[in-house]
Amino acid sequence: MTPRRIALLMTLAVLVVAPYWLPGSYYVNIATQILIYAVFALAMDVLLGYGGLVSLGHAGLFGIAAYVVAWFVAAGTGHLFAVVAAIVITLLATAVYAVVALRATGIGFLMITLALGQILWGLAYRWISVTNGDNGLNVASRPAPFGFSLATASPRSSIKIP
Repeated sequence: MTPRRIALLMTLAVLVVAPYWLPGSYYVNIATQILIYAVFALAMDVLLGYGGLVSLGHAGLFGIAAYVVAWFVAAGTGHLFAVVAAIVITLLATAVYAVVALRATGIGFLMITLALGQILWGLAYRWISVTNGDNGLNVASRPAPFGFSLATASPRSSIKIP
């Protein structure tokens, strides 16, 4: 096994056991947010590293996915359906981004993606009937990944391990 695979397996093992050794639900929440932003950073790395394109509007696509998931879950659909819908709608929005932005390179691409990101920010901030403006969307239920309910998530101190 190569050192890279060993490091990857060790990292995966740490991520799997992290919720059990973190001292409370606050830290689990922080770790979850870190992982979400790590995925965002990986997407930026792919765009810049492999495509050579610097995008300032990438967060707009991230926001579209987040709003779509929150909107569908708040409307009462299941979490799995909301995630699939978010992927589809974000791919459609990305196609629109591509049609507009990929006609330019360099600083032109940078400025177009910045403008697209600002347009999406304006929509999210001002389209109050859909996004609830700067108050955001209220989602009453916690996620249930693969059918496992997280509605009764509690800090580690209340978990009894024999």
